[in-house]
Amino acid sequence: MSTRVILVRHGQSSFNKERRIQGRLDKSVLTEKGCTAATQVGAMLGSIAFESAYCSPLQRAKQTAEIILSSIKNPPPLQATNQLMEIDLPLWEGMLRSEVLEKFPENYRCWQEQSDKFCMAVLSNESEVQHFPVLAIFENARHFWQDVLPRHSGGTILVVAHNGINRALIGSAIGIPPAYYHSIQQSNCGITVLNFPSLLATSSEVGGDMGAVQLESMNLTSHVGEIFPKPREGHRGPRLLLVRHGETDWNKAGKFQGQIDVPLNDNGREQSRRAAEFLKEVKLDFAISSSMLRPKETAEIILQHHPEVELQLNNELREISHGLWEGKFESEIEQSYPGLLDEWKTAPQNVQMPEGENLQEVWERAIVAWKNIVASASGTGIVVAHDAINKAILCHLFGLEPEHFWKFKQGNGAVTVIDYPNGPEGLPVLQAMNITTHLSGGILDKTAAGAL
Repeated sequence: MSTRVILVRHGQSSFNKERRIQGRLDKSVLTEKGCTAATQVGAMLGSIAFESAYCSPLQRAKQTAEIILSSIKNPPPLQATNQLMEIDLPLWEGMLRSEVLEKFPENYRCWQEQSDKFCMAVLSNESEVQHFPVLAIFENARHFWQDVLPRHSGGTILVVAHNGINRALIGSAIGIPPAYYHSIQQSNCGITVLNFPSLLATSSEVGGDMGAVQLESMNLTSHVGEIFPKPREGHRGPRLLLVRHGETDWNKAGKFQGQIDVPLNDNGREQSRRAAEFLKEVKLDFAISSSMLRPKETAEIILQHHPEVELQLNNELREISHGLWEGKFESEIEQSYPGLLDEWKTAPQNVQMPEGENLQEVWERAIVAWKNIVASASGTGIVVAHDAINKAILCHLFGLEPEHFWKFKQGNGAVTVIDYPNGPEGLPVLQAMNITTHLSGGILDKTAAGAL
């Protein structure tokens, strides 16, 4: 049984509204909008049984946590910890962003483009030292996981904190390096779900790359009236909505399909219709799909609301070839290839599918296809593909290799939002991941846990 962490950023604060840098300055309080959004989070989480709840001691986070817990049946006591304090930006705290840009243009550029190298000269014991805010907040995040996870094996934990520390908590959990700090979006009252294996949660060795941790979903915002986050200010590149195809009978049964062209089942068509309704009001400028039946039909259903958009098919987005595994259940694979299935689940980068592909081959074709799509994209569009392809693309966004394959969950009919705010050559931003609220009405992914 896994340990589930539900991570929430605080509601809109007075400094957020004024566009001031907050950091660890505790002068900012929730606005009326922030209080309302925290209440909406509480309503969304109200049926979940939490074993524990942690928050930052800064009042904007603490107040958000208190509002959320007021909607929880039998809420656990709220524990404030300094390990969840916001990123420390002592020279900028309280300043308007425009003032920081004017007074510290080079430092701000480094902060945005090379966050892991960004430093501030601060006084400590009357001597000047170099303070690296992003590296420091990642270290805080690792200490939080080390301290908290062993206490709550198999339980569900609520964590309410801030933009910066939440990014670091996600990054440190699944192996995203500090250099990609700004590639993780955390909206006010956005909800993220992380699953930690219980053996990890009971280990004193938690830290660094935590192995089989899964990011189930990230930055869900539909409960506060936004189907997904708006592009960042100054956005000038494409927005890609990465969609996994709807369910097939083989997904439901847990049978490996790979490149066997299995169509959607009735539930998969319903998932696609719900995804279509979810994206109905989004202006789409382009649509691309794997050439296989299940993503193609998913894309066609979505495009019923966008008849002016022509669907383009891309063979390089086809699912991984499982070779001789295709059409088989796990029990049959274990019988024919003893131990190989376990290796696929624990060290997928080492597995060569019998008469099929390995993950490196999938990486190469998926990333080439993705780069070509991004380079030619303009505006907003959908890219509809498969579990393995989508996971390879998500890993690529953060420079992660095939050993990180299982870190990102992709449910049938789920939508992921990826922006290139500085154009195709700039760092991408994962705005929201594995949105399935349009399928279940809740924050947890309840789609089939079947094979690829």
